[in-house]
Amino acid sequence: MSKEIVSRGPASKRQYITHKNGLKTAYIQDNFTDPWKKAETILIQHGFCRNADHFYHWVPALARKYNVIRRDLRGHGYSDYPAPGSGYDYEYSLPTILAEIKDTLDQLGIAKAHLLGESTSGMLFEAFAAKYPDSVLSLTVCSSPTYLPAPGQQFLAFGESSWPEACRKLGARGWAERLAGAQGTVASTDSDYVRWWIDTVAISHGEGLAGYAEFLGSLDARPFLSDIRAPVLILAPSNSAMVNVQDMEELAASLPTARLVVVDALGHEIYSEAAEACQKAVLEFLDSLQ
Repeated sequence: MSKEIVSRGPASKRQYITHKNGLKTAYIQDNFTDPWKKAETILIQHGFCRNADHFYHWVPALARKYNVIRRDLRGHGYSDYPAPGSGYDYEYSLPTILAEIKDTLDQLGIAKAHLLGESTSGMLFEAFAAKYPDSVLSLTVCSSPTYLPAPGQQFLAFGESSWPEACRKLGARGWAERLAGAQGTVASTDSDYVRWWIDTVAISHGEGLAGYAEFLGSLDARPFLSDIRAPVLILAPSNSAMVNVQDMEELAASLPTARLVVVDALGHEIYSEAAEACQKAVLEFLDSLQ
């Protein structure tokens, strides 16, 4: 008997804020906490090429106890990206990118948040936690390297002259198709999911991804690690093309406030492939902070 596809309830409403530099950030907010209680906020940032929609299945697990905000990175999903040569205010510098995250929290009236960064957003949040310690309740990094070495960037170039050029030449959809076909990345046996994953990545524009890839190519979170004071949870994938368990063990050893959880999975995207294990670890970590 074939499965019937039933209609679902209304999707969470996507909203926008405009930063001082004129760029718009898209975000989705879900809060199913008791209205008479104060709720802490979890800010989720996806990794490269993904967007807020990829974390749809984290909402039921987290939003009953927390105010959950899923934010599209600059150049990803429904957030703006600057056209080349737009000027200083649109530069892809770390202070500018971090300031956009801080401005998101400020405009939403959130003084402090638990940060959850997946893949390269873990790098970004490590820098944020060091620069804006008073805004951070805790930090969770999931499948997150501290920098992207040349071999990793070459892997993401898929035979083109560079990773950014691959995004420009292949476009978001073409680049996503190449990534989904690589070992140790998406790693799902559900072909319907992989098609949905690619379609969702394809919402972004290749130029938006290219600009962000150029930024990530020089991003190094290691100088910021010694200034992180917030409690840290490290979710380490057992089989990732981009990060290995030994590196995550070394990261945990360098952070006095860190705890490490190794998540058994086939690929890099444990936030999806091993979602329940990741969510359980996050909730237990946050509960321990109460």
